[in-house]
Amino acid sequence: MTAPTTAGAAAPGTPGTTAAAVQVSGVGRVFPGEGGRAVTALEHVDLTVGAGEFVSLIGPSGCGKSTLLRLIADLDSPTSGSIAVFGRPAREARLGHDYGIAFQQAGLLPWRTVRANIELPLSLHGVGRGARRERADEMLALVGLADFADHFPDQLSGGMQQRVAIARALAERPSLLLMDEPFGALDEMTRERLQSELVRICAETRAAVVFVTHSIPEAVFLSDRVVVMSARPGRIAGIVDVGLGRSGDRGDGLREDAAYFAAVTAVREALHGGAESVPSRGVETR
Repeated sequence: MTAPTTAGAAAPGTPGTTAAAVQVSGVGRVFPGEGGRAVTALEHVDLTVGAGEFVSLIGPSGCGKSTLLRLIADLDSPTSGSIAVFGRPAREARLGHDYGIAFQQAGLLPWRTVRANIELPLSLHGVGRGARRERADEMLALVGLADFADHFPDQLSGGMQQRVAIARALAERPSLLLMDEPFGALDEMTRERLQSELVRICAETRAAVVFVTHSIPEAVFLSDRVVVMSARPGRIAGIVDVGLGRSGDRGDGLREDAAYFAAVTAVREALHGGAESVPSRGVETR
């Protein structure tokens, strides 16, 4: 395993012969504030996420991580700059179902079964009943919940509900998965188990991932690169190349590996020392 390296804010991703999964160019986001005082959430953000790459965003609370994710998802619009997803504007990518999205809360519909929740985006986009069921069953097998297809959300644990949410996000075979602290509300054991599940799922689907987290160990375990953001106005203060090999080869034993601890240290230093403008408030270091 190679040692982790830290790059500057303009470091490119790893695009291959196809378009990058995400290209963020000179993006800023300014929100109107009370008394006419504008709040600059993001400023001069440049980031490339390669096809099939797993990139985590980490930084202090309020630094604009979730804002950036929402901009990529076309749930909000940048005040300046541009965003492309697989070479086309974010809005076109959203309309073309190029990405799936998962939030901290699973957001399952309580009156629908697990299978019906996974089928929902397919149903909304006109997929036939037989094809919906077949795809939902594939996703249930992928996340290890085939025996719970006919259960309702309130019959599942929090971790199981999040696995359903991930299955739903992947139902339309997106090439990009956007995740906003999906494991943040879970206990540590469940969180680590789902991290391992996500690594496996990403290896099987080969989807690119942009993942927002407050946890340094989580970011390191999951990612090819960790993007460290500054306090508001959010900028990219540094990018750590984790260098722990392909995600599909990462098992629980990695958490005891010297290279893993070195990468955790590299991210921590980028937050605490390597980038003096990045306070650690709201960042988990355990």
